[in-house]
Amino acid sequence: MSNSAHDDKSIPRPLLIGAALLVIITMVSAGTGRLTGVGTTMTPASEVVQARSLQFADRTDGGVDVTDVTTGTSVYVVPPGTNGFLRGVLRGMSRTRKLENVGPEPAYTLTRWADGRLSLADPSTGREVNLEPFGPTNYRVFAKFLDHAVIAQSGQ
Repeated sequence: MSNSAHDDKSIPRPLLIGAALLVIITMVSAGTGRLTGVGTTMTPASEVVQARSLQFADRTDGGVDVTDVTTGTSVYVVPPGTNGFLRGVLRGMSRTRKLENVGPEPAYTLTRWADGRLSLADPSTGREVNLEPFGPTNYRVFAKFLDHAVIAQSGQ
């Protein structure tokens, strides 16, 4: 058998050099952005309009108790099998706590900012989730917890 051009399975040298350069340029750009802030997007500072310290506790029936830590009052009872977005956010925050060996006791801080943002922060791990990018329906799931009244159990 003859050795034809189709049998040569090596990658052309210029293609390998180009790929290596692309990787190097990407890494240098990311490092420069991280160190200097050039080319990165940052959320501008805003004033706190309202904040509430909340604790979320699983119930034996599959629901979730939401409690205002300052007053010790129940803010809301999430019925079993509802509010998938809230459960997903809390699952992610709990995972970070587990990785950092933090228990469920420390409160989360729900904050409404002057620019309209709403965030849920975990001061014990430093993790913060901005909630408005998830849409108005999911935003409202957490926004109702800033109401100062105790909210009764609801299927919403």
